Amino acid sequence: MAGTTNERARKAAEGLAYASGFGNEHSSEAVPGALPVGRNSPQRAPLGLYAEQLSGSAFTEPRRHNRRSWLYRIRPSAAHPPFARANRGEIRSAPFTECLPDPNRLRWNPLPEPADPTDFVDGLWTLGGNGDATQRAGMAVHLYHINAPMERRVFGDADGELLIVPEHGGLLLRTEFGLLRAEPGHVALIPRGVRFRVELLADTARGYVCENYGRPFELPDLGPIGANGLANARDFLAPTAAYEDVEGPVEVVNKFGGHLWTATYDHSPLDVVAWHGNHVPYVYDLRRFNVIGSISYDHPDPSIFTVLTSPSDTPGLAGVDFVVFAPRWLVGEDTFRPPYFHRNVMTEYMGLIEGAYDAKTGGKGGFVPGGGSLHNMMSAHGPDRETFERASAAELAPQKIDDGLAFMFETRWPLTLTPQARDAGHLQRGYDDVWQGLQRHFRP
Repeated sequence: MAGTTNERARKAAEGLAYASGFGNEHSSEAVPGALPVGRNSPQRAPLGLYAEQLSGSAFTEPRRHNRRSWLYRIRPSAAHPPFARANRGEIRSAPFTECLPDPNRLRWNPLPEPADPTDFVDGLWTLGGNGDATQRAGMAVHLYHINAPMERRVFGDADGELLIVPEHGGLLLRTEFGLLRAEPGHVALIPRGVRFRVELLADTARGYVCENYGRPFELPDLGPIGANGLANARDFLAPTAAYEDVEGPVEVVNKFGGHLWTATYDHSPLDVVAWHGNHVPYVYDLRRFNVIGSISYDHPDPSIFTVLTSPSDTPGLAGVDFVVFAPRWLVGEDTFRPPYFHRNVMTEYMGLIEGAYDAKTGGKGGFVPGGGSLHNMMSAHGPDRETFERASAAELAPQKIDDGLAFMFETRWPLTLTPQARDAGHLQRGYDDVWQGLQRHFRP
């Protein structure tokens, strides 16, 4: 059955049509005439549909921060039975209080493959996070390793938006707004409250998820960079309308207040025939990131690689940034080119999508695709010994870095682990060893 479903997912993902532009007001209809003209909520919506607004922000937030979409659907979302608490499996949510924040540098191997058929909801495994989901502040880091599609099951997250980073195996995301195809090297953004189902484009899939409880992700301001550079809004692709008119039992799983709640509907809630607005899901190809860097000496701080940012109440201090280390040229003269040794007031969780990361080439177990490292606030880190020695002696000809794709979730607060992450069998116990052997060279 899973193979048949995967084949349907692959066929559905072929030739998907998208609208471009992050944060833009989009509109789409799966049936001509389904979108009302000139009114959001006419007395009678076209084609016997129900008009419903989905608000991702308070009504009165400034226009540039206001997120909302109008949905024209077969049944209103209000037509559902009561929700009941469900087993949350290995999903955890803020506040994270079972462990103390750990100043040690930590690194994990990839999440092991599940022994049983496991879909996206059951496969979410929480590493840790910060803040408080009920206060809409902070974030969580999850991983997934799945081998089954969601069958007659739909998921929605009221606690935050989900930034999904596939590392192995593609995903077909069937959302209320339409279909998104997310392959390794892409990221998919599912806004708060938007319901979706995850199907597989291969036999298994593995990756990372940033659950952002705070302000929605937006493109960072460019400041002195000017009008162009970093992530281009037009490269973020929103789906075109595609609806399910499905009768019969469908389980709807709702993440609310840090717990999972479930209800069985008598129809699919992915029944939006037309929509318009800016609270919409997107997919983005990380290889389209326009890298900015030094062409003289030294190199800018890693903030120059920011794809998306979730602002906080302090200007310039993000609740969470999403940063990508994409293919780029290094040309700095008299410059130590890998990332430098540093301590940071921000907390850094780093993952690897493919290849190698230029600051982490040595060490027991290594930094491998599907794995991750955590450097909490003010934890000293930087290139491992092997990388330092090689880069210090390298001939500084122009160098193309194109054999890896890494990313970082950078957050304003320390990240507290879950007990399952602290005690995981795939935690690398000898991570500190990569900095051993850095010799004294000072000769006054």
